[in-house]
Amino acid sequence: MIRTLVLTGIVLISLPIQTLAKEVAKELQIGVSGSPPFVIEEDGVLSGISVEIWKDVAERLEQPYKFVVQPNTNANVEAVADGSVDLAIGPISITPTRLANPKIDFTQPYYHGYEGLLIPQKPPGLITRLRPFIGWAALSSVGILITLLFIFGNLIWLAERRKNTEQFPRHYFHGVGNGMWFGLVTLTTVGYGDRAPLSRSGRIIAGIWMVISLVAVSSITAGLASAFTLSLAEIAPSAIREKADLRGKEIAVVEGTTSLRWGKLYEINAFLTKDLNGAIKILNQGKVEGIIFDEAPLRHYLKQNKKSKLKLANFPLAIQTYGFVLPMGSPLRNQLNIELLDMERNGVTERIKTKLLD
Repeated sequence: MIRTLVLTGIVLISLPIQTLAKEVAKELQIGVSGSPPFVIEEDGVLSGISVEIWKDVAERLEQPYKFVVQPNTNANVEAVADGSVDLAIGPISITPTRLANPKIDFTQPYYHGYEGLLIPQKPPGLITRLRPFIGWAALSSVGILITLLFIFGNLIWLAERRKNTEQFPRHYFHGVGNGMWFGLVTLTTVGYGDRAPLSRSGRIIAGIWMVISLVAVSSITAGLASAFTLSLAEIAPSAIREKADLRGKEIAVVEGTTSLRWGKLYEINAFLTKDLNGAIKILNQGKVEGIIFDEAPLRHYLKQNKKSKLKLANFPLAIQTYGFVLPMGSPLRNQLNIELLDMERNGVTERIKTKLLD
């Protein structure tokens, strides 16, 4: 009787352990998102810092798994929250907002990095400096001025062509040309005195033009001053020399990442792109003045593209910590933390990072 009870007790105690072992040993769905060097895909094979660290952890735990690629970081985190995947890996920042989500949890950080800013290496070239002078605003101002001069030339010629044929000949093109010349010297306040209206209507038209010229000269002067300021102030990414310079600048950020949050903090005009390659493309096209993104992927890009004519700003924008994302209350959390800590203390994590970054 006693022997039977003991055997029954042993069986009952062993059942939860067997159940847990089966649960841990099941194939996990691992959501993957991010860019090099954290996530690298070549011919359908995934590698990178985050992937290699996870592979090492999974091997230590003898844990089978299957990768499920996600479009971006936010989608990866949401997939954990709604149960689509069992774990999310990649350069996923541990932020207060994500920690406040009651459906997800983080492991301890496996990577400490920075939020970086990618900018051009050199100041803008001649074409970039001249761009303010050949833009729509400048060209439209010149067009309006020429149109006004043409109208004035016609009016003054019509008023003077009969009584003042010596200065404004009856021939249309000659007379209107002289009228436009008179309007131009009046506009610029040079006043050569080689042309002057004699008729009353001509003087009234000239007087109105003089008043208009005062306003026109002020507008043109302001426009030229603005163009010179933009040109000489190096209105290009190389003009960003400190964090305060980001305010009001057109900066590219990748949607679904924490870069947008840092961009808002520095009051940028955010230009959203789907991935880092898209952001780099528009930076090279001159559509934006820089890119805010995780520093490690930016360093990896510069390492792979040494002739890119881009560089990292010499100041970090923020400190980032990355961890794996699990469902709240996951039994894997403690095991993962133990292995991640052991890998960090034994230098395994550092060797993985060094191999992919240096």
